[in-house]
Amino acid sequence: MSATTSVPEPQPAARARKIPWAAIGWFTALLIVVYFPTWRHLVYQWATDEDVGHGFLVAPVAAWVAWQRREELLALEWKPAWWGLGVMGWGVLQSVVGVLGAELFLQRSSILITLVGMLLVLGGTAALRLLLFPLLLLPFMIPIPAVIYNQITFPLQLFASAVAETVLGWLNIPVLRDGNVLHLASQTLSVAEACSGIRSLLSLSFLSLVYAYFFDKKVWMRWALLIGVVPIAILANAARVTLTGVLSDEVSPELAEGFYHELEGWIVFMVAFAMLIALHAVINRIYRAARHSA
Repeated sequence: MSATTSVPEPQPAARARKIPWAAIGWFTALLIVVYFPTWRHLVYQWATDEDVGHGFLVAPVAAWVAWQRREELLALEWKPAWWGLGVMGWGVLQSVVGVLGAELFLQRSSILITLVGMLLVLGGTAALRLLLFPLLLLPFMIPIPAVIYNQITFPLQLFASAVAETVLGWLNIPVLRDGNVLHLASQTLSVAEACSGIRSLLSLSFLSLVYAYFFDKKVWMRWALLIGVVPIAILANAARVTLTGVLSDEVSPELAEGFYHELEGWIVFMVAFAMLIALHAVINRIYRAARHSA
């Protein structure tokens, strides 16, 4: 006689679940088709407005983060939350209101609301919680409302020009500031909205979250770096304005415009990113020292 052992039948929740490409493709196509006019204007602004040029990177990075969590998503017991249909309806209604009122921010942010509703319908609250971080990255692809933008940029312009005036005075470079305008011996520099630092602030804020996600497992570190990047971006931009004043007065006025001005911006941005990395190292050292002494 031969003994036979029966292999227990795997439970439905334990079976390997395949990626629901059909559902993902259907809902993605629906999101693109329904919001096509909004997507078109949004992509156009990414291509023409340097303040939000990082928008091209946001969705691919968020999708990559979500893809890295595919095993956890497939292991979930998907329980559709049908109240997500109400969230989708909210998103569509907000889009209609935005179109009727010619309010771009309402139209664009409605895409994210509709996406959240779709995730609830597909996988329920468990899937939504698992994808919370990539979802929190997506708002960075939407330009902030003009009324808020203006409230942020003007104080930044004044701060950068005030810092430049002070440092140029320390360097014995004659300068007279009138608001956000610096009058030098060689020329007059206007700290425009593009030089307010909002571009660096938005881009570095996005990069700080992505950097912390890939290089640190501590969730709180993402928000610590996000907070820390604000003074870094503001000070880096003030340094850029100051450097522009020094080079244009001491070397050549041509260095304050065109290619050289853009090059200065990129160099200062890379320095600011290096400062972000240094801040990460400092916070980690303080964290380890505190744990060691506890």
